[in-house]
Amino acid sequence: MKKITLIATGLVAVAIGTYLIAGNAQREEADTQGASNIKQLVHDFSTRKATAQSASITSSQLSVSEDGTTTKTYDLPDNEFFVSIAPYMEQTHPCATHSLTGCQGEMKDEEFSVTIHDSDGNSVMNKALIKSQPNGFIDIWLPRDKTYSVTVEHEGKTAKSKISTFENDDTCMTTMQLG
Repeated sequence: MKKITLIATGLVAVAIGTYLIAGNAQREEADTQGASNIKQLVHDFSTRKATAQSASITSSQLSVSEDGTTTKTYDLPDNEFFVSIAPYMEQTHPCATHSLTGCQGEMKDEEFSVTIHDSDGNSVMNKALIKSQPNGFIDIWLPRDKTYSVTVEHEGKTAKSKISTFENDDTCMTTMQLG
């Protein structure tokens, strides 16, 4: 019986070690591969494929802390801005800087129709069907230094708002109540 317990404990330790090494390798690859891997890393945190004690995203950087004491930062693409939208019916939270590991929206794994136009009226997205992630957010990358009108629709209900993508603008939008 002790032998089985030791073997099981060893297998669990190997599995946890493999998981942690794979996560670190993915972050190290993001360091060396550039913008597309940073975007993938952000996506992996949003979808809970990657884990850390904390991961947050500002208008210019992704910050990841594995242990709560050291933080690794990754520069975002120069020409793209990240914003995460949590449409809601009844519950939301105030937020400005999106926490990829902490923010939780009300409507997870739901499908939304998203339309985005820039201030010149150009269509960036036209009724694109986007499924919210397990955290209840819709992640979108937009061109920087612009203002956009955003419309989110779900089951006959609509929310509209403005988003801007200038330096120091918010990356977390939790004010779009469907009605």
